Amino acid sequence: MPGTNLTREEAQQRAQLLTVESYEIDLDLSGAQEGGTYRSVTTVRFDAARTGAESFIDLVAPTVHEVTLNGDALDPDEVFKDSRIALRELLEGRNVLRVVADCAYTNTGEGLHRFVDPVDNQAYLYTQFEVPDARRVFASFEQPDLKATFQFTVKAPSGWTVVSNSPTPEPKDDIWVFEATPRISSYITALIVGPYHSVHSVYEKDGQSVPLGIYCRPSLAEFLDSDAIFEVTRQGFDWFQEKFDYDYPFKKYDQLFVPEFNAGAMENAGAVTIRDQYVFRSKVTDAAYEMRAETILHELAHMWFGDLVTMEWWNDLWLNESFATYTSIACQAYAPESRWPHAWTTFANSMKTWAYRQDQLPSTHPIMAEIRDLDDVLVNFDGITYAKGASVLKQLVAYVGRDEFFRGVQAYFKAHAYGNTRLSDLLGALEETSGRDLKAWSKAWLETAGINVLRPEIETDAQGLITSFAIRQEAPALPAGAKGEPTLRPHRIAVGLYERDEETGKLVRDVGVPPAEGWGRVELDVDGELTAVPQLVGRRRPAVVLLNDDDLSYAKVRLDEQSLAYVTEHLGDFESSLPRALCWASAWDMTRDAELATRDYLSLVLSGIGKESDIGVVQSLHRQVKLAIELYADPAGREALLTRWTDATLAHLRAAEAGGDHQLAWARAFAATARTPEQLDLLEGLLDGSQSIEGLAVDTELRWAFVQRLAAVGRFEETEIAGEYERDKTAAGERHAATARAARPTPEAKAEAWSSVIDSDKLPNAVQEAVITGFVQTDQRELLAPYTDKYFEVLKAIWDTRSHEIAQQIVTGLYPTIQVSDETLTKTDTWLTSADPTAALRRLVSESRAGVERALKAQAADAAAAE
Repeated sequence: MPGTNLTREEAQQRAQLLTVESYEIDLDLSGAQEGGTYRSVTTVRFDAARTGAESFIDLVAPTVHEVTLNGDALDPDEVFKDSRIALRELLEGRNVLRVVADCAYTNTGEGLHRFVDPVDNQAYLYTQFEVPDARRVFASFEQPDLKATFQFTVKAPSGWTVVSNSPTPEPKDDIWVFEATPRISSYITALIVGPYHSVHSVYEKDGQSVPLGIYCRPSLAEFLDSDAIFEVTRQGFDWFQEKFDYDYPFKKYDQLFVPEFNAGAMENAGAVTIRDQYVFRSKVTDAAYEMRAETILHELAHMWFGDLVTMEWWNDLWLNESFATYTSIACQAYAPESRWPHAWTTFANSMKTWAYRQDQLPSTHPIMAEIRDLDDVLVNFDGITYAKGASVLKQLVAYVGRDEFFRGVQAYFKAHAYGNTRLSDLLGALEETSGRDLKAWSKAWLETAGINVLRPEIETDAQGLITSFAIRQEAPALPAGAKGEPTLRPHRIAVGLYERDEETGKLVRDVGVPPAEGWGRVELDVDGELTAVPQLVGRRRPAVVLLNDDDLSYAKVRLDEQSLAYVTEHLGDFESSLPRALCWASAWDMTRDAELATRDYLSLVLSGIGKESDIGVVQSLHRQVKLAIELYADPAGREALLTRWTDATLAHLRAAEAGGDHQLAWARAFAATARTPEQLDLLEGLLDGSQSIEGLAVDTELRWAFVQRLAAVGRFEETEIAGEYERDKTAAGERHAATARAARPTPEAKAEAWSSVIDSDKLPNAVQEAVITGFVQTDQRELLAPYTDKYFEVLKAIWDTRSHEIAQQIVTGLYPTIQVSDETLTKTDTWLTSADPTAALRRLVSESRAGVERALKAQAADAAAAE
């Protein structure tokens, strides 16, 4: 949206001038059922450093009726421009500003989002303010270091519930008056309003009592497993309060599952909003429960790191998110009686894979990125901010020691409670508790971009004893267009030595076995181009040597030739899930880097996936194989690979344990690429009940997976899709039906889907995402080819006229990723040269272009392997 940017320089100047004391916000939401606009009245009390100074407050609103500064009425037409209200002739000391405006409900997931549930036709509201969207609801100094107290008064329709950061009061005449919050940043304030269903409990320990609430729409209430959610929440309270040595800092803790949420969740102080897809309507695998638990714990960790202590400016966003990511997974891995003690396996398999992918794009940047303005922040919620940052934080913990790390964190919270900090504040606390100088570590890891590769160099004698062992570190050239230079970094890693246990047939690592036996683990610091490992000289060469065992560091790892050959045949034989995940990740990375042909990657997966017990890893392999075949395979051999893969998915589906997680995962994998008449007949038969697979419950969500595939291949038309929607006339059903309609392989269906997204801005964010998902079908390349030119024709106008969330969906979702050709690269380059896009838009398009370039190289490698 034009005129809504804020530079860091402007924020610094405003912070030097102003100290904000309090907000009083009065919202009339009594007309929310009908939508449109609502009255917003904001009173802000703030101090200015000098008389006569000028500043501004932020507001995105269709109409401003009144602006009163220190009792003087200002002309809104004169002072309200470009989403800012100019404040002139400020007084030294206390100033009082009152703003009366009409603000607008949104359907984009930004500001105050309004959703109407098709089940009960009731409206449900929630706010989403990160990064700069509190200003869509009330006038605010929209930057994290201008903290204040916030007191909300809300008029709502009779019978509705209103939830905010402070404890929920009893309403009087449908008016809800909340007590003021502690000093917090504007972006973590929140309002959730509507006829929500709720379940309540209390966290109690050592005299502490914190009210807990869980909310969702009534249409989801039957699926709300509140006991499981409370269990994870209590686990987090126990573990975080012990590790942080600081009591939960707010008066209550509500978790609200809300519709059409753009992200996973948001850490509003005491009122966390979570996407309501985490209220599972159908059977899901344990991986989904693990992911939900990580999200719950991630947001709870933010109550301390982010909400209690907040970054001064958005260049430390990485630390905010990385800390929450690291501690949430550490809680899952280490908390007593956790259901997910192998959480670091999931981290290695998903989070780090995301980080490695992001770090090889032309937009790669240092973890501590230079954030010049809000536009930079909005595209910086990426794999480096979250996943690479958390990976490096995990290495930092290994470097300073876990106990020393948490002692530093404890000192940090006590010193900076309810304030704002910079990275140096945390590193200083860690230096105090660990005795390590972290300046060089910080410079190497946080201020440089790119990824390192670690390779073992092993020599043995005729008896198989190691005569020389070294670790070579490489710093590949950064992608074209990326800023910075390749950097060799210090790594704290473990080297795992794995041998086959003759009794069990498993690959194991036994630390207790004497060195002469050749098994075990060595932990060391790797620095520079070549690091000798003399501890391993004289040991018997094991079957597999695994660098970065236990996944301590952030680096791409390669297996030596002998280890790779053994792993290719026996990857599924590792006794522990983490080394399996590390080997799977290495193989996938080699495939993406065109070092391993897609056909060979498929063979590797098929040889080992049947022995893979970790369901999260299995589901990731399903996604990766499908992507590899569709984008990285030689087009001439793609259909044969798809046939081979689909046949395997069906065989695994039929062989899987009845009613188990693996059966469900294989059913979804099979549905994703079913292609022969017999396979499609099976999908139809499973839908209408004429065929069955023992233990497989074809419930609501699985039905939609089958329907969408049948629509994509032309088996199901509007009649069948509409009939399925009648069975599931819910918000989720609406989205699934939109995907199915857009997936149909006809020019008319594609034109209709394209028009609904491009020619109109009426689609809600979640429905638009569903349409885009259905529109892009990898086996419809020829049908979609004409839309490449259409995409570049409308791209800049979309970016200039739609909100950030909506525009980003379109830019990334409709880029012609599946048109893997030099022609696509040329058209992209022509547009980048001629369109003069903003930095944020250029970044998104360049990232998509890099995907096509990578796919071309991988296809060439696969074709060479075929020859």
